[in-house]
Amino acid sequence: MTAPVPVILDVDTGVDDACALLLAAMHPAVDLRAVTCVGGNASVDDVVGNTLKVLDTAGRGDVRVARGAASPLLEPVSHALHVHGDDGMADLGWPASSRRPDPRHAVELLRDLLGQAASGGPSDLITLVPLAPLTNIALLLRTYPAASAGLREIVFMGGAAHAGNATASAEFNVWHDPEAAAIVLEAAGELSIPVVMYGLDVFYDVVITRAQAFELMAVGGRGPAEPAGRLIDFQCGRFGTPHATIGDAGAVCAVIDRAGLSTTRLPVRVELAGAYSRGRTIVDRRDWSGDIAHDPHGVSPTSVEVALSLDAGRYADLWLRTVSCPPPLMVGRP
Repeated sequence: MTAPVPVILDVDTGVDDACALLLAAMHPAVDLRAVTCVGGNASVDDVVGNTLKVLDTAGRGDVRVARGAASPLLEPVSHALHVHGDDGMADLGWPASSRRPDPRHAVELLRDLLGQAASGGPSDLITLVPLAPLTNIALLLRTYPAASAGLREIVFMGGAAHAGNATASAEFNVWHDPEAAAIVLEAAGELSIPVVMYGLDVFYDVVITRAQAFELMAVGGRGPAEPAGRLIDFQCGRFGTPHATIGDAGAVCAVIDRAGLSTTRLPVRVELAGAYSRGRTIVDRRDWSGDIAHDPHGVSPTSVEVALSLDAGRYADLWLRTVSCPPPLMVGRP
């Protein structure tokens, strides 16, 4: 049996972040080492509270949670409560956690855990899964670049090769802090960190029907199935649709089951100056090296695995099967 993959999530919980947290917390192929929080969908304090609630619901009180950056590097704060509800997580009224976050800042926790991973063997290397604006990760890689030695890869939810959602050009996580996204991509190239971009080209494809949500809600009792169903039902109600995406959870599916994801290695940059395109991920799909006469920028020095298609049914089934299980009995990690 293959050992579970050590994983750290960076989140702005968030309805779909909650779907991702449930999957990462409960699937046996994931060794969830920690969750770091950043302002994005909601304020960072609400994100911390929401994250602790979800982990408690999944029976994972052993997982460390750390508070990170409250705002982007340069941009003003712009939350997405119109999408995620007043509390950032569907206003479901889940009980507050009795736990408190780790006393370290998210960047310090990431530094420490990656440093420990770097001192071990190849199986100890950590897959970092940012599902939020990349502020914490930019601060980490520029403040503590040696921590990258503990990384197996970065699988981030963000960007798009085609259309955006926050604007016509830009996806929300990158648009919320484009400088951070640009720094992470640049640092990844400099530090030889493998990167997978799970963006809007696949984000909306993995869906759960409202009927399936009702089946989860009917389970009731101890465990995450009922609240997982409510997360999907909330989205269906808010947008008037018969189904809803699991969103960020698809990136966790890609960590668990990479064979379900189709990627192409492409150069990627982040637009920082455009009046209409600020925050756009410029995915260079040209089959030539660039026309120097017309393109003085040349090809981006950072290439990443860009997700362009996936097996949606396969990932939807993976999520449903996992959140339908009873929570694990965990022994707290010191």
